[in-house]
Amino acid sequence: MKALGTIHDPVFTARTYSRLDQFFLKFIKDERDLPFVYLSIRITLVLIPLSVLLFMPFITGAVWWAVAAAHLFVSTFVFKGPFGLMLHCTSHRPFFKPEYAWMNNYLPWVLAPFFGHTPETYYSHHIGMHHPENNLEDDESSTMTFQRDSLRSFLAYFGQFFVRGVHDLLTYLRWKNRPKLAQRALIGEISFGIICVVLLFVNWPATVLVFLLPLVVYRLVAMLGNWTQHAFVDSEDPGNAYKNSITCINVKYNKKCWNDGYHISHHVRPAMHWTEHPTFFLKTIDKYAQNQAIIFDGLDFLQVFYLLMNKRYEKLASHMVNVNKAFADTDEAIAVLRRRTERIPVRSTDLQLAM
Repeated sequence: MKALGTIHDPVFTARTYSRLDQFFLKFIKDERDLPFVYLSIRITLVLIPLSVLLFMPFITGAVWWAVAAAHLFVSTFVFKGPFGLMLHCTSHRPFFKPEYAWMNNYLPWVLAPFFGHTPETYYSHHIGMHHPENNLEDDESSTMTFQRDSLRSFLAYFGQFFVRGVHDLLTYLRWKNRPKLAQRALIGEISFGIICVVLLFVNWPATVLVFLLPLVVYRLVAMLGNWTQHAFVDSEDPGNAYKNSITCINVKYNKKCWNDGYHISHHVRPAMHWTEHPTFFLKTIDKYAQNQAIIFDGLDFLQVFYLLMNKRYEKLASHMVNVNKAFADTDEAIAVLRRRTERIPVRSTDLQLAM
């Protein structure tokens, strides 16, 4: 186990802005989100042209496959993570000023489909359900009822979400009397489907590569992330964010994906700006100790998932931060990890009965 050391994750640092920066700052609500502007521009100027090229009839043979390889690399390994977490941040905190509110549609309606996001469903799921329910029984993406160190259980979890996820989300939103969110999600899902069907008749290989494959990959990655973020849940206090989420510090992932590793503090303060998490983490560190919160130093979510699926609890424990000696020793830390991955039976709810 590790002692809490220096935090190297990104925080906001004031700087002098160029004229171009100042131009963009006129439109966005928070100067700290300026990197989102440049990321959006890069995606627009790189990924969209590559996607369009794949639909062009004069791009064939080896050239088509070369463009496809470039597209797959850029989409999956360069932009997917940063875009997904930018969409996450701007779902919690509007990107543009009220007078330019229409520009908030650019990410979910124009860019998101190129990463497999059907428009509006992410917002409706994440803001409309996941945070209000906090991974508890009525959260249709809850991990509680699964054995969370089992690959077989994860595949069942993913399969359930992939097949029934949108249906369950719409059922939940209607049950909770949130018809506007349900309507937004349904319109986004249907719009994406119609566009893909039309494009399949235009150029089916390009449609599969540009839209349908990213859809499968995104939903797999999204569920893998949620599974890992909520893999360690205390059955005696499952609604406690310090006991149903994890935090990953000092990883490259936090620099690339806007401090997404701070999942505990994100559930404690969902609207907190991404640059504030490291400071808030240090200010509230005693609460982490009091709740034996799971903090990993030097492991990101993907690494935690891999180690968990292989039940390498000793390796996981070696990266845990032992704040204020919350854990007596490594054996106790491993015992807590194992206990918090156990399946948690839940009572039937009105939502489950309705489904």
